Amino acid sequence: MNQNLSEIEDKTSELYENDFYAWTVKQANFLRNRDWNNLDIPNLAEEIESLGKQDRRELRNRLRVLIGHLLKWEFQSDKRSKSWANTIDEQRFQILGLLQESPSLNPYLPDAISEVYKYALKLAADETSLSKETFPQEYPYGLEQILDFDFFPGE
Repeated sequence: MNQNLSEIEDKTSELYENDFYAWTVKQANFLRNRDWNNLDIPNLAEEIESLGKQDRRELRNRLRVLIGHLLKWEFQSDKRSKSWANTIDEQRFQILGLLQESPSLNPYLPDAISEVYKYALKLAADETSLSKETFPQEYPYGLEQILDFDFFPGE
Protein backbone atom coordinates (compact mmCIF):
# COMPACT_ATOMS: atom_id res chain seq x y z
CA MET A 1 0.00 0.00 0.00
CA ASN A 2 2.83 2.46 0.77
CA GLN A 3 4.31 1.78 -2.66
CA ASN A 4 0.97 2.57 -4.29
CA LEU A 5 0.59 5.82 -2.29
CA SER A 6 4.13 6.84 -3.19
CA GLU A 7 3.41 6.26 -6.90
CA ILE A 8 0.28 8.41 -6.71
CA GLU A 9 2.22 11.21 -4.97
CA ASP A 10 4.95 11.07 -7.62
CA LYS A 11 2.38 11.17 -10.44
CA THR A 12 0.53 14.11 -8.84
CA SER A 13 3.76 16.04 -8.28
CA GLU A 14 4.78 15.37 -11.87
CA LEU A 15 1.44 16.71 -13.09
CA TYR A 16 1.96 19.82 -10.94
CA GLU A 17 5.26 20.46 -12.70
CA ASN A 18 4.12 19.63 -16.25
CA ASP A 19 0.46 20.69 -16.52
CA PHE A 20 -0.56 23.06 -13.76
CA TYR A 21 -4.15 23.47 -14.99
CA ALA A 22 -4.73 19.70 -15.11
CA TRP A 23 -3.23 19.48 -11.62
CA THR A 24 -5.67 22.11 -10.29
CA VAL A 25 -8.66 20.30 -11.81
CA LYS A 26 -7.57 16.99 -10.25
CA GLN A 27 -6.96 18.60 -6.85
CA ALA A 28 -10.38 20.29 -6.92
CA ASN A 29 -12.01 16.96 -7.75
CA PHE A 30 -10.10 15.22 -4.96
CA LEU A 31 -11.30 17.88 -2.53
CA ARG A 32 -14.92 17.72 -3.69
CA ASN A 33 -14.88 13.92 -3.39
CA ARG A 34 -13.09 14.06 -0.04
CA ASP A 35 -10.35 11.90 -1.53
CA TRP A 36 -7.81 13.06 1.04
CA ASN A 37 -5.25 10.37 0.24
CA ASN A 38 -4.73 11.59 -3.32
CA LEU A 39 -4.31 15.28 -2.49
CA ASP A 40 -0.92 16.79 -3.26
CA ILE A 41 -0.64 18.43 0.16
CA PRO A 42 2.81 20.08 -0.18
CA ASN A 43 1.97 21.76 -3.49
CA LEU A 44 -1.58 22.64 -2.38
CA ALA A 45 -0.18 24.37 0.71
CA GLU A 46 2.30 26.27 -1.43
CA GLU A 47 -0.41 27.41 -3.85
CA ILE A 48 -2.74 28.53 -1.06
CA GLU A 49 0.09 30.51 0.53
CA SER A 50 0.84 32.05 -2.85
CA LEU A 51 -2.76 33.25 -3.21
CA GLY A 52 -2.45 35.30 -0.04
CA LYS A 53 0.84 36.78 -1.18
CA GLN A 54 -0.72 37.65 -4.53
CA ASP A 55 -3.39 39.77 -2.80
CA ARG A 56 -0.71 41.63 -0.84
CA ARG A 57 1.32 42.24 -4.02
CA GLU A 58 -1.75 43.53 -5.83
CA LEU A 59 -2.58 45.85 -2.94
CA ARG A 60 0.97 47.25 -2.89
CA ASN A 61 1.01 47.74 -6.65
CA ARG A 62 -2.34 49.55 -6.69
CA LEU A 63 -1.28 51.75 -3.77
CA ARG A 64 1.95 52.64 -5.60
CA VAL A 65 0.04 53.73 -8.71
CA LEU A 66 -2.61 55.57 -6.68
CA ILE A 67 -0.13 57.48 -4.51
CA GLY A 68 2.09 58.23 -7.50
CA HIS A 69 -0.85 59.77 -9.35
CA LEU A 70 -1.97 61.72 -6.27
CA LEU A 71 1.53 63.20 -6.08
CA LYS A 72 1.45 64.05 -9.78
CA TRP A 73 -2.00 65.62 -9.33
CA GLU A 74 -0.84 67.78 -6.45
CA PHE A 75 2.60 68.80 -7.64
CA GLN A 76 2.05 69.19 -11.36
CA SER A 77 -1.35 70.86 -11.30
CA ASP A 78 -0.88 72.52 -14.69
CA LYS A 79 -0.79 69.07 -16.35
CA ARG A 80 -3.82 67.55 -14.64
CA SER A 81 -5.94 65.48 -16.96
CA LYS A 82 -9.06 63.40 -17.03
CA SER A 83 -6.77 60.39 -17.57
CA TRP A 84 -4.99 61.04 -14.25
CA ALA A 85 -8.34 61.42 -12.46
CA ASN A 86 -9.58 58.19 -14.03
CA THR A 87 -6.42 56.35 -12.95
CA ILE A 88 -6.83 57.63 -9.39
CA ASP A 89 -10.48 56.56 -9.28
CA GLU A 90 -9.76 53.15 -10.83
CA GLN A 91 -7.01 52.40 -8.30
CA ARG A 92 -9.31 53.41 -5.44
CA PHE A 93 -12.09 51.24 -6.82
CA GLN A 94 -9.76 48.24 -7.20
CA ILE A 95 -8.21 48.71 -3.73
CA LEU A 96 -11.62 48.95 -2.06
CA GLY A 97 -12.77 45.84 -3.94
CA LEU A 98 -9.67 43.96 -2.86
CA LEU A 99 -10.23 45.01 0.76
CA GLN A 100 -13.87 43.98 0.57
CA GLU A 101 -12.91 40.53 -0.74
CA SER A 102 -10.04 40.17 1.76
CA PRO A 103 -10.83 42.29 4.84
CA SER A 104 -7.84 40.85 6.69
CA LEU A 105 -5.66 43.05 4.44
CA ASN A 106 -6.98 46.20 6.19
CA PRO A 107 -4.47 46.08 9.07
CA TYR A 108 -1.67 45.67 6.48
CA LEU A 109 -2.54 48.97 4.72
CA PRO A 110 -0.25 51.29 6.78
CA ASP A 111 2.72 48.96 6.29
CA ALA A 112 1.92 48.58 2.59
CA ILE A 113 1.85 52.36 2.18
CA SER A 114 5.19 52.68 3.94
CA GLU A 115 6.65 49.97 1.72
CA VAL A 116 5.48 51.53 -1.55
CA TYR A 117 5.89 55.24 -0.93
CA LYS A 118 9.44 55.44 -2.28
CA TYR A 119 8.28 53.64 -5.45
CA ALA A 120 5.26 55.94 -5.77
CA LEU A 121 7.66 58.86 -5.43
CA LYS A 122 9.82 57.43 -8.22
CA LEU A 123 6.74 56.89 -10.40
CA ALA A 124 5.67 60.51 -9.92
CA ALA A 125 9.16 61.85 -10.67
CA ASP A 126 9.59 59.59 -13.71
CA GLU A 127 6.23 60.57 -15.19
CA THR A 128 6.64 64.31 -14.66
CA SER A 129 9.41 66.77 -15.34
CA LEU A 130 9.86 67.23 -11.60
CA SER A 131 12.75 65.97 -9.49
CA LYS A 132 12.18 63.55 -6.62
CA GLU A 133 13.14 66.33 -4.23
CA THR A 134 10.04 68.31 -5.32
CA PHE A 135 7.82 65.78 -3.59
CA PRO A 136 7.49 65.15 0.16
CA GLN A 137 10.05 62.62 1.30
CA GLU A 138 7.59 61.39 3.95
CA TYR A 139 4.17 60.06 3.05
CA PRO A 140 1.87 63.14 3.02
CA TYR A 141 -1.71 61.78 2.95
CA GLY A 142 -3.99 60.08 5.41
CA LEU A 143 -5.32 56.60 4.71
CA GLU A 144 -8.89 57.86 4.66
CA GLN A 145 -7.92 60.56 2.16
CA ILE A 146 -6.36 58.31 -0.43
CA LEU A 147 -9.38 56.00 -0.44
CA ASP A 148 -11.87 58.90 -0.59
CA PHE A 149 -13.20 59.38 -4.13
CA ASP A 150 -13.64 63.10 -3.40
CA PHE A 151 -10.04 63.68 -2.32
CA PHE A 152 -7.75 65.21 -4.91
CA PRO A 153 -4.78 66.93 -3.20
CA GLY A 154 -4.12 70.54 -4.03
CA GLU A 155 -7.72 71.37 -4.88
